[in-house]
Amino acid sequence: MVQEAVFTGLVEDIGTVARADRRSDALVLTVRPTAISAAALVVGESVCHDGVCLTVTTVGDGAYTVLAGAETLARTTLGRVRVGSRLNLERALAAGARLGGHLVAGHVDGTAALASRVDRGANLVLGFRAAPALLRYVVEKGSIAVDGISLTVNRVDDAGFEVAIIPHTAVATTLGARRAGDEVNLEVDVIGKYVEKLLGGYRPASS
Repeated sequence: MVQEAVFTGLVEDIGTVARADRRSDALVLTVRPTAISAAALVVGESVCHDGVCLTVTTVGDGAYTVLAGAETLARTTLGRVRVGSRLNLERALAAGARLGGHLVAGHVDGTAALASRVDRGANLVLGFRAAPALLRYVVEKGSIAVDGISLTVNRVDDAGFEVAIIPHTAVATTLGARRAGDEVNLEVDVIGKYVEKLLGGYRPASS
């Protein structure tokens, strides 16, 4: 029985794109990790890249490759990465491991744009604009994955939502370097979508 990978939204590493090769409607990325040992990766395992679950296809020379298909490129920011781009990386949750964030599938629902950035010293407050189709699943004090990072929603309204990150998160992930207008990947809490479908009101996020 095939089981889907699960992540926690706790970023382990920031990898660098060493190659980005277009193949028809797909994109093959060669990623060079820093903290994660490429040699420890196994062909066929899942790794989350800025919130996108991708399968390792080759490993060697301190790097590994993954392939992002047309649907992934259309729904996420991966279609715009270039050589030198930095990506948040997380390996799949191992059985019995401690769950420190929240359950993240690596299935991005859509993107949002950074609208505001306020440095308050102890934390960095980030405001994002997002489509109503995504915001209906975002709740105050609920969980959301932003570029694969598990975060708590501080505030939400009809135009967007706000999160706060501590200095460690700003340094250990790519969020600290984001500027106004930058796009990020969002994965909303899947529980809300299941509940909505059971109640008969589910619509795909792109509708």
